[in-house]
Formats: sequence, structure tokens, C-alpha cells
Amino acid sequence: MFRNALLLVSRLLLAALFVPSGFQALTNIGGTINYFAGLGLPLPTLAAWGTGLFELIAGLLILVGFQTRIVALLLAAFCIVAGFIGHYGQGDDATFAFLHRQMLMKDIALAGGFLALAMAGAGTWSADGRGFGISAEVT
Repeated sequence: MFRNALLLVSRLLLAALFVPSGFQALTNIGGTINYFAGLGLPLPTLAAWGTGLFELIAGLLILVGFQTRIVALLLAAFCIVAGFIGHYGQGDDATFAFLHRQMLMKDIALAGGFLALAMAGAGTWSADGRGFGISAEVT
């Protein structure tokens, strides 16, 4: 029971970052497009919509614990890529450079959390653990 409670709390905490972020990106799509354009990304409109939708949908899937192992692996890769695109080498002065380094390390740490979740599975208190034919335990 303790294991399942911790897995549920892990999913809630991880989803608490991605669901609001995806929602905000989509409800302020102009600002999101401008952010990606400012990073010099090609096709910033496509990147903005894709990122917002991915964060929202993946966050919701982690929240309910559906296809958790696959989604957690995708989010781990997303965190690494997004961290390096958005934060590596960024910052015009020492303060902003420090903040970007910290944000990069946060993204790397999140990837570690998602890799652990991918290994552990969602637990019994999840859609994966409840009658969807998907094992919640590592075999």
C-alpha cells in the first residue's frame, strides 16, 4: 500500500508541472510561438502547438496513470531535449545564466524522476493497474 501511495503522489507531483504548463502554452499560444521564435526554432507555430498539446496530454496520462511507462519515457526524453534547447548557454548576464543553468538541471532531474516512474510503473492506484490489461508491476 505504501508503494502505491508513493507512486500516486509521484504521478500527482509530476503532472502538477506538465498539465498547467501545457494548458498555459495553449491558452497563450501567441506568447508560446514568440518564445519558440526567440529561441530560433524553425516552425515556431508547429513547435508551440506540439509542445503545448504534448505537455497537456502527457501530463494528464501521467496523472491518471495510463500507459505510464511509455509516457514517462517520452517525458524523460522531452525534458532533456527541452532543457538543452531552452536553457543551455542562455542568459545575457550572470543572474540569468545562473537561472538557466538551474532550470537545465531541473529538467535533467525531472528526466530522472520520469525514468524511475517508467521502471516502477504507475502502481495499483492507476488506470494501468485497474483492468486495462496492462501490468502495473515490473516483471
